[in-house]
Order: sequence, then structure tokens, then C-alpha cells
Amino acid sequence: MIELRLALPLARFALEVEARLEAAVTAIMGASGSGKTSLLEAVAGLRPAARGRIVVSGEVLLDTATGQRLAPERRRIGYVPQDAGLFPHLTALGNVRFGARGDAARVEQAIDTLEIRACLSRHPDSLSGGERQRVALARALATEPRLLLLDEPLAALDTGLRGRIVPYLLRIRDEWRVPILYVTHNVGEALALAGEVLLLEAGRVAAQGPPLRLLSSPALARGADEGIENLWPARVVSHDARAGITKMETSAGLPVAVTLLAAHPIGARVTLALRAEDVLVSTEALRGLSARNMYEARIESVESAGPDVTLRLTVSGAALLARVTPQAVEALGLAAGGQVYLAVKSHSVRVL
Repeated sequence: MIELRLALPLARFALEVEARLEAAVTAIMGASGSGKTSLLEAVAGLRPAARGRIVVSGEVLLDTATGQRLAPERRRIGYVPQDAGLFPHLTALGNVRFGARGDAARVEQAIDTLEIRACLSRHPDSLSGGERQRVALARALATEPRLLLLDEPLAALDTGLRGRIVPYLLRIRDEWRVPILYVTHNVGEALALAGEVLLLEAGRVAAQGPPLRLLSSPALARGADEGIENLWPARVVSHDARAGITKMETSAGLPVAVTLLAAHPIGARVTLALRAEDVLVSTEALRGLSARNMYEARIESVESAGPDVTLRLTVSGAALLARVTPQAVEALGLAAGGQVYLAVKSHSVRVL
């Protein structure tokens, strides 16, 4: 649990945040200049002018009322900035080991979690953007942090690279069990990773709650233009070379067909990604379609999101998001509680 009661004067306004954060990952969202990075810097101890109280997992990092203020190096916080912040004169291994509090086994665990062993001898200028971010994440984990601060770690990456890094973030969340404050503008990242969103506007908390519940807020709706992703942990069930498909099953038991991926062994664990706008919605049972994935679903909610509408659906117990136009909502009479039928082409499902 993270307790924040902060005040920090900034150039255009005062950052004033009061919140209790209990999710494993909290996405810090809001327009550019709303105070997101300043909040992370205050938590990390990099803003001496910050006043108030910060408590992480019972440890008081700041309490100006009692004169307590831990120095940044004593806060045990892993901080990954947008540009990765690697030391150019050190190899990837040197970067990971820098500041490591844990023993050698902890460093090795971080290297294996981020799968960077092949590039340990290389320097940052020879690494790809995705490799640099993975090295930066491994370095942060090797410090045995009580809290991870990630400041738009995927913003500088193109969509393809961003999708390949998300599974590593999911692994950190699920395997390391360290709380994370994650600054992002991307609604898809928030939906995939975060259990809670803290939405800032001009330095104040405008909203707080689960990402799905806040989808209709104007600030989040702007981010939805980048595409909302459905991401599911899954395993490989079978390959059918003749049909040109590989059959997957999500952790919720949902069968999914993707284009043939014979190189993935049966039983291999993967992450599936599906853009919400690639889900076709019908109010009638589907027949005679080329799409290999067809499901019956229930509409849980209908939320405005930018120029489009997001449908929150349940398919065989699994959650799924679809994006449609307001015209489609009106023409099909889509409403919460309604039954619909979904079609997804195998080519639309990406394996990360």
C-alpha cells in the first residue's frame, strides 16, 4: 500500500496529491504538463521542496510534520525514466550491477526476467530501444526496490516494440510483486497492466479508480485514440499446418486461433494481443465468415471513448473490449446486458 499526501510548488501550479494506492500497478495518467513526472520525482526524493507524507509498505519515506525525510539513495526505489537513463560507459551487465543491493542470484534473476543475457557485453549505444528499456528495468529490479517508478518507459518505442515489452512488464508485476507507479498516456497499457488509475489534471487528482471505470473520462478518452489492446496470457495447444493456424487457449479458457506459428512448441506460454477495433460485433448469430474466432458475448457496459464507443464484454468468463462507432451502437441497439456475437480474424491476433 502507498500513502501519498504531497504538496510541491511547480512553475504553473502547485502539485497537491492525496491518495491511497493499493493496486499492484497504479497508472498515473493525465495530459502533458499535469504533474505526472513531478509526482514520481517527489516520491523518489528528487524534489527537496516536496512537503507532506509518503509511506510505502509501512515505511515512512517523508513526513515533514515530524521532520522525517529519507535521502533518495535510502528510499530503495527503482526509477526508470523514459530515455532509460543508462550509463554509456558501462556495458549492459555493468548497468544492471550498478547499485545492486541484492546478491548475485538477485542480479541473475533480473537478467533472466528481462531476457537480456545475450546483450550483457554490449554498450548502450549498440542496443535497440527495446533492449535499452529491458536493461534499465533489470537494473531497477537488481536494486531490490520496495517500489518501482516507471516514467513512460514505452513512449519512445514504436507500436511493435511497445507490444514486445509489455509481456516483460506483466512478468515483473506477477513474479516480483513489487508495487509500481506507471506513468503513461496509453490507455491500452493502463488496461493491460494497472489495477488502478490516478488521473491528474493541473496537479490535482481528477479521478481515481479501475481503468475500465474511467474509460469515459475525457482525459482517458484522448489516449484511447492510440488503440485499446486486449492482452491475454495463453498457451499453445496445437498446430494445423494444413489449415494455416495455431490454436491457443487463454488463462481464462478462451480458445483463440492465430496464424500458424509452428516454431512455438506445444505448451509454450505466450501473450496474445488484440486491438479492440479489430473485433467485429453482430446482434445475430454468425455464419459463413472467414474469421476463425467467433464467440457469443454479453455486453457489460457501453462507454464513450474519444470519437468511438468502447464495449466491455464477457466471453465465456473472459473480459474483452471492442471499439465501435456511435452509429453502430445506435443502429444495432447495443446496451448493457445485451447479447452479441463477435468475430475476430486469426490474422488480427498478435503473439507477443
